[in-house]
Amino acid sequence: MYCLQWLLPVLLIPKPLNPALWFNHSMFMGFYLLSFLLERKPCTICALVFLAALFLICYSCWGNCFLYHCQDAALPHAAHDPAIVGT
Repeated sequence: MYCLQWLLPVLLIPKPLNPALWFNHSMFMGFYLLSFLLERKPCTICALVFLAALFLICYSCWGNCFLYHCQDAALPHAAHDPAIVGT
């Protein structure tokens, strides 16, 4: 379970508010995970725990899934709010 200390913080990195940066964010996270899995070769249990956590976060549409954006989340409407973005 030592390798989970490098995988679990990836789930806590927030998605950018600007919708134009979502693709760049998802590509960065995908390449980071792919390079981590190829370089460090985590144990099977750690990889399964991480994939289960990623699946549950993306399935619940919690708003922090970097693979895709759920239609039910309020992030696109909040991204245009001047009080949040500061424009």
